[in-house]
Amino acid sequence: MLPDYQGGSLVNLIASIVEGCGGRPRHEPLAKLPAGEVAAARNVVLFVIDGLGDNYLMRQASGELARRRRAAITSVFPSTTASAITTTYTGCTPLEHGLTGWFTYFGEAGYVAAPLPFRTRGDNIPLREKGFSPQRAFPAEPLFASLGRRSWVVTHRQIVDSEYNLRHCAGAERRAHKSLDELVDQVESVVKSDAAPKFVYAYWPEYDAISHRQGSLGPEAAAEFTRIDAAFGRLRTRLSGTDSLIVATADHGFIDVPREESLELAPDLASMLRFPLCGERRVAYCHVHSVDDFLQKAKDWLGGRADVRRSSELVEEGWFGPGEPHPRFAERIGDVALVMRGRASVKDWTPGEPRHLHIGNHGGSSEDEMLIPLIVENA
Repeated sequence: MLPDYQGGSLVNLIASIVEGCGGRPRHEPLAKLPAGEVAAARNVVLFVIDGLGDNYLMRQASGELARRRRAAITSVFPSTTASAITTTYTGCTPLEHGLTGWFTYFGEAGYVAAPLPFRTRGDNIPLREKGFSPQRAFPAEPLFASLGRRSWVVTHRQIVDSEYNLRHCAGAERRAHKSLDELVDQVESVVKSDAAPKFVYAYWPEYDAISHRQGSLGPEAAAEFTRIDAAFGRLRTRLSGTDSLIVATADHGFIDVPREESLELAPDLASMLRFPLCGERRVAYCHVHSVDDFLQKAKDWLGGRADVRRSSELVEEGWFGPGEPHPRFAERIGDVALVMRGRASVKDWTPGEPRHLHIGNHGGSSEDEMLIPLIVENA
């Protein structure tokens, strides 16, 4: 499954919100949430639940979120936090904003790094210490300053002042929370602070973190979902009568990868890389010395466990979306992409990295990873 950038994706949802809040969207609005419906509300609350796939939600028999689900929409490609959350902050496709996975090759800095913590891969050094600024890494402009109303971002205290968030939340006021109760309290406080129209972006990361560690189908993730569902119920009750449109969605879904399907990149392939693997365990970008040789060897090794493609072909086929490409997009997706099939993932290791394997994974093109819910409630 590929993203439906023509009116059915996260990109289009953000376009509807931007247009409805008085801004100029970069892409066409979401068919299932017209901009006029957004504009009709005095307050707009976007609640992003990291990792909550639509297929998982639909397996729940009932609940506050499931009862208000309007439709399934698609994430972006790759279906991962770095790419999708950046879309929610900028309204840009991954092709435009240039963040293509948890690990990215920043050619200007000369390092493979994780853009969200803004640290190098392996030795975990802040990119600022390497003389590389967030403004250079993240040139796509945040959307908040362009809106016709004041904006707030309510996010977890561990990341509220990160380099990534300071850059992407520019134009909004930031508030920190450390629990679901505090998230609900902060959103209510902002919405009820005065009668002026507002846009509130609220983000909850813990379902994603638990699903990575314990698996998305385990009891720990189920318990976390129950807490989130209850918090959404409290939020809609507390905002009742405030003329607020509450939109809940996610950045991606999950699949669980069995240990035997967690592949370590073969040594002969690893020796052909110019840099460590970039991207995700479900879609890895390979910067290689000889494209033809690597393509053949990777196909022989992976067999039916992956589609081995020239990265440029994915761009041409629209996987990363429409728009003007980020000026350094080509270097960020390397020469060859390993798009994993089924429940397989692929990994390499660099000195200094802890050798742990996530149970829950995302980034690929399966329905479980790609489909996210559109939940709409008028309060």
